[in-house]
Amino acid sequence: MTKQNVVVSHPDAEVMNMAISVDVANSSIFTAVAEKPPVGPPGYISISRRRFVNLKNLDSFNGAERINSWVDSMRASSPTHLKSSSFLKENWIRQHPSALDMFEQIIDASKGKQIVMFLDYDGTLSPIVEDPDRAFMSDAMRKTVKKVARSFPTAIVSGRCRDKVYKFVRLAELYYAGSHGMDIKGPAKGSKYMKGSQGVLCQPASEFLPMIDEVYKLLVDKTKSTPGAKVENNKFCLSVHFRCVDEKKWNELSLQVRSVLKEYPMLRLTQGRKVLEIRPTIKWDKGKALEFLLESLGYAKCTDVFPVYIGDDRTDEDAFKVLRERGQGFGILVSKIPKETNATYSLQEPAEVMDFLQRLVEWKRKTVRSHAML
Repeated sequence: MTKQNVVVSHPDAEVMNMAISVDVANSSIFTAVAEKPPVGPPGYISISRRRFVNLKNLDSFNGAERINSWVDSMRASSPTHLKSSSFLKENWIRQHPSALDMFEQIIDASKGKQIVMFLDYDGTLSPIVEDPDRAFMSDAMRKTVKKVARSFPTAIVSGRCRDKVYKFVRLAELYYAGSHGMDIKGPAKGSKYMKGSQGVLCQPASEFLPMIDEVYKLLVDKTKSTPGAKVENNKFCLSVHFRCVDEKKWNELSLQVRSVLKEYPMLRLTQGRKVLEIRPTIKWDKGKALEFLLESLGYAKCTDVFPVYIGDDRTDEDAFKVLRERGQGFGILVSKIPKETNATYSLQEPAEVMDFLQRLVEWKRKTVRSHAML
């Protein structure tokens, strides 16, 4: 059979620019995702629909072109703009199969190793909602996460302020890494995986606190003229939510945010799902937080550790990448749409995340029982 490869650059992507083979042979579930092919090689049809520019590269543009690039990037983070073909989705699923469908293979790969769980919050344990202050997790999800923490070392890794995430989750036996991993604290009580007193473990951006507070006040004042805009202080970083902003006002909001940040070169601007993120320029992210937590748990150089990271946002890609580079464990992307990702598997929504976690807990329970009977 002749294989026809297509390079797709999706118009709204965050989504992807990946090679698709119509006749795809089954490969190992732990094979790394192929690098993006160059545009126009022999045997590929290049379908370039819209140029996508990352926010961090926007300083090379001027005037109207820069403004349009900002807004294109903001549109790219909006699932409401996505129109993914069934062809694209089916082939993406072949590369990133459902973690539920592959559960037995996942368990086989983890046997004899210590599973360590890392969980994003928004869009993973709770649904994405218009008001970020109302992103509550269900009681069923909380009970499930509590059981997970009894079975495995477990951490919540979120862009949110650590204290705010804790108020949502309300489980003292977890590790919490807030502000994209820049504020890490160990379990307050009740975890058999605690090491020492487990107070605040890591705050690599402490010196930026006065600057973050100052910029927060400026952004609140600057964006108050844009209906629906919400600035959230996440202690070591800031979030400007535009989920409730009319798309016609996105230009205006972009200019407002950039006008404030131009005076603060030590802060950088990135984007997530309908949110602009302002963070210190230090080399720290969710991937660094994952490595720090593994080290804190005593698993830094262990070959018998199996980290599992579940998340839905671009910022989670740093953690997925670390796992691929370590060659240990795997990442699971939570998404209903195809996205370029370093994750190995996928789940579609928080309900599937809960299903996966419940299966993991049940497997652990049966394993402990069978060992007790020997």
